[in-house]
Amino acid sequence: MFKHNHIDLPNITRTTIEGKRFYKIDDVEKLFISITTITSFITAPKFASWRTKVGEEEANKITARATSRGTDMHSLVESYLKNEEERPAVQPISNLLFNISKSTLDRIDNIYCLESALYSDVLGVAGTVDCIAEFDGELAVIDFKTSSKPKKREWIDHYFVQCAAYACMFYELTNIPVKKFVILMACEDGECIVYEEYDKEKYIRMLSRYIRNFVEHNLSNYG
Repeated sequence: MFKHNHIDLPNITRTTIEGKRFYKIDDVEKLFISITTITSFITAPKFASWRTKVGEEEANKITARATSRGTDMHSLVESYLKNEEERPAVQPISNLLFNISKSTLDRIDNIYCLESALYSDVLGVAGTVDCIAEFDGELAVIDFKTSSKPKKREWIDHYFVQCAAYACMFYELTNIPVKKFVILMACEDGECIVYEEYDKEKYIRMLSRYIRNFVEHNLSNYG
């Protein structure tokens, strides 16, 4: 049984404006841009290059498969960490990935956030964090990923930037610092890879650059 620690978080709703995701916080006038919108903007050139390389039709197939697989995996993990006995009905590959991950998921405990919406007034961003909990006894922002095979460490900096954003939001709302960032990647080749990062300052600096680049681009677009 996973232990859950209750914390009071604001009521936050999502909305989409001109293809960009925003969050609205009760009793706060301004909208907060989604951190995933920012990271997607930064990684868009590489993604476009990949689509050109593999071709549009193949890229669409791979993207659709990855999206479906990832959504299923999040549903299964959320159910498991909530201590629910029944699991959602999902496609066979998703059940396989979940079973591959189970022993790694069991290293999680003392859960503070699970699919929880957070925001930072300082950064002007918001988002829905997969999980904030202890991993191997250390409080961490934990992100659940799926992949056909393990990714090279240098390819996933944007994952850690997103973790840094959630860490900042969580600290601003609770005054509780996290120790590290953790990416759990369940792969179709049968592995569950754990990527850990303790250098929070490095990714907070990268986060600041991501936000600045996003804002400068959009200001130039809208004059």
